[in-house]
Amino acid sequence: MSVNATSRWDAEDYKKNAAFVPALGAPVVDLLAPKQGEHILDLGCGDGILTEKLVAAGAVVVAVDASAEMIAAARARGLDAHVMDGQALVFGPEFDAVFSNAALHWMLDAPAVAKGVYAALKPGGRFVGEMGGQGNIATLRAALHAELQSRGYQTNDTDPQWYAAPDEFMAVYEAAGFTDISATLIPRPTPLPAGVRGWLHTFRTGFLDAAGVPDAEQDDVAQAVESRLEAAFRQPDGSWLADYVRLRFSMRKPA
Repeated sequence: MSVNATSRWDAEDYKKNAAFVPALGAPVVDLLAPKQGEHILDLGCGDGILTEKLVAAGAVVVAVDASAEMIAAARARGLDAHVMDGQALVFGPEFDAVFSNAALHWMLDAPAVAKGVYAALKPGGRFVGEMGGQGNIATLRAALHAELQSRGYQTNDTDPQWYAAPDEFMAVYEAAGFTDISATLIPRPTPLPAGVRGWLHTFRTGFLDAAGVPDAEQDDVAQAVESRLEAAFRQPDGSWLADYVRLRFSMRKPA
């Protein structure tokens, strides 16, 4: 599997620090509007919390994720979940819909994802989801890079995620054959229940690994980045609010 080298997931840590991800994904489930008996592929299912909502609506759901740890957590919920790279889907035209929340930005070969989703859908099937969009966590990412550079670590100017602009996203999926494509950026300041430090532990441990930061130094880096962001992110009540921007989309495979 050719998965994002900076992704490193821990299901228990995700449950503790990132419960807001599936909670804030509920409107995307509403946009999908799953129906009784529909066959749906959940692409990048994580620990399966939103997958359960699709099943509860009466859909027959297959869930995939590149993380074996997250798939184990999804299977523990009784879900039909499989370890699979979203850039190398192996399904034929068997699904009425494909759903994805907070996952596509980790898949850097966007044309391969689009091709696989297209192949997995029945004619007339729909693809609905949400991902990080252009400008997502720009302030947070800048602070992380600045802290690493101040410590002598070499980093690229951008993180290894695809935070697409709507026109860029639409072009990829138009090229794959989709029609009726809608893609909209939604600025969504997002509470971080574990603060910046906890967010970095959950979502950027793999990035720190790739940058060469030893495990023993990673918590110190996270604390320093949190200090850099206190003026921008810390709210009067002591909570933390990050500069999330989401790209919400829908499209269809021609009938």
